[in-house]
Amino acid sequence: MSAAPLIRHLGLAPYEPTWRAMQRFTDERGPSTADEIWMLEHPPVFTLGLNASREHVLSPGDIPVVQIDRGGQVTYHGPGQLVVYPLIDLRRRQVGVRQMVVALENAVIAYAAGLGVTATGSREAPGVYVGGAKLASIGLRIRRGASYHGLSLNVALDLEPFQRINVCGHRGLAVTRLVDLGLALDVDAVARGLTPHLLRQFGSWPGVGDPGYSAINTDLQAVNSR
Repeated sequence: MSAAPLIRHLGLAPYEPTWRAMQRFTDERGPSTADEIWMLEHPPVFTLGLNASREHVLSPGDIPVVQIDRGGQVTYHGPGQLVVYPLIDLRRRQVGVRQMVVALENAVIAYAAGLGVTATGSREAPGVYVGGAKLASIGLRIRRGASYHGLSLNVALDLEPFQRINVCGHRGLAVTRLVDLGLALDVDAVARGLTPHLLRQFGSWPGVGDPGYSAINTDLQAVNSR
């Protein structure tokens, strides 16, 4: 049986070193390595999926564009957005990538419902939507049977950079935030509120044991020096 993941709150962390740290964690983990969920914010950055087309980056301006190894097209990260990276051994937990995507969607949907917001997922374009506008994006990479990259949930970030891209490869796709839905929350509060919903989704999988979890505040330097 696998215990619940360790939750790490990393604060505001630069994108590329975080990505490399996720790769390193995945490459170095063994059969008994505990799963982790990293919760953080990034400075402004556009990220392109492994097979994404640069034609969807319309006018990046001074915001860097980084081609990475997740699925999906282009998205934006910036302060005021909660980013969740589930570093989960899917093989050990006996689940596939589709189950992982649905678990992330359902966690956000359940969290939003508790706040009085009706949100939905999509089989055609993974993510979470409110009234047709995208509230959360999902993009994963599976390597050595384990996941990294993950979920971004718009809390109160500046939406202007989304106008510089075709969001997730879809021309004219609207984007929304929790603050636009009447929810004046900060990223830390949303991270705390979303955590039990994530663990409840993961706890429904086979091979998962103790539903309790540990959460720590740390930073990327501490992750890299383990």
